[in-house]
Amino acid sequence: MDIPEKLKYTASHEWIADHGDGTVSVGITAVAADQLGELVYVELPKSGTQYEQGDACAVVESTKAASDVYSPLSGEVIAANGALADAPGQVNVSPYAEGWLFKLKLSNPGELAALLDAAAYRASAGTH
Repeated sequence: MDIPEKLKYTASHEWIADHGDGTVSVGITAVAADQLGELVYVELPKSGTQYEQGDACAVVESTKAASDVYSPLSGEVIAANGALADAPGQVNVSPYAEGWLFKLKLSNPGELAALLDAAAYRASAGTH
């Protein structure tokens, strides 16, 4: 299972790419995409919306189940991946590139330090 070393993770299967400028990209991991199966619908947060760390902010729906996506960090949504409206399966095909869900401008960058690294995520997700 692909778990890129350069990303941060949450126990609820979100990945976070820190752009180093106070913004991050967020998506769901390959583990989550695999468990959900083929995605058929993605509901993304609206730009300008503020979330606190842990708030439900998006929904991914597959042929098996619908699942909430949680904001891994506090901040304002500055972009959402509109291409997923027509191609939600991109999350399955390319969860860490074309399948990103949204971008945040962080209100508390210190929260990044508490996220899981790749090794800790692998252990929590049961992939080795």
